[in-house]
Amino acid sequence: MQTITSVSEMQLLAESLRAQGQRIALVPTMGALHPGHLSLVTIAKGLAQVVVVTIFVNPTQFGPSEDFSKYPKQLEADLAACEAAGVDYVFVPEAADIYPKNYSTYVVEEHIAKPLEGASRPSHFRGVTTVVAKLFNIVRPHCAIFGQKDAQQVAVISKMVADLNFNIEVVVAPTLREVDGLALSSRNRYLTTTQRVEALVLSRALRKATEMVAAGERRVDRLIAEATHLIGQQRRVRIIYVSIVNRLTMEAVKGEITLGSAVMTIAVWVDEVRLIDNEIL
Repeated sequence: MQTITSVSEMQLLAESLRAQGQRIALVPTMGALHPGHLSLVTIAKGLAQVVVVTIFVNPTQFGPSEDFSKYPKQLEADLAACEAAGVDYVFVPEAADIYPKNYSTYVVEEHIAKPLEGASRPSHFRGVTTVVAKLFNIVRPHCAIFGQKDAQQVAVISKMVADLNFNIEVVVAPTLREVDGLALSSRNRYLTTTQRVEALVLSRALRKATEMVAAGERRVDRLIAEATHLIGQQRRVRIIYVSIVNRLTMEAVKGEITLGSAVMTIAVWVDEVRLIDNEIL
């Protein structure tokens, strides 16, 4: 495994690999890797001869009062995990190379990015689309693997790829969960034991919704009401949103759901820790 820190070196390598006919798979991350990230690597290895993992805590997707300064960093452990997983190259750029002095160009998706996370974190997706577009241009992948846990991010990036004619396949991997149901997330390490117990209500609410759908319930208001009721019973958990949306457009579903096209998505505060989760219905 080789670690690369230079943008120009990564670009030259990508050009060389492509010239050799090698297929490149990209797994973009912000580090603090957990088994969910490594499951994306496993998928990438099945899709391409060369797997590139990027580790970059992207400052432009954090709002002024968010956790950029304390976002977990464990580069040595991340590199070891990547090597054990069979990653070929890890790209670890410096922020000054991604956003040099006087940087002023951003990529903005103006529809799918508006509701949900976009409403509560207004500058978030501008940062996401910008850095992902830059990584696509630097790494030159044939495919990129993202996790379903970030459902809106997947939809926004898929739209950007289509609209800007990136010749890249976006592959969506299922959410990986702990045995007790908690969706794997780098931010889970912020949780105390008590907070973690209360955070399990997210997966319980989603499971309840899927059980109701399996039993024949299709009404959006009933599904949301039941999930909201369950979450509201936890003392430390404050709802940011509970919504059922079209999984491709993120537009709110009204009336009744159509199976397979709707996703229930939830964001909460567990005290000061912000968590998201979702489930396709």
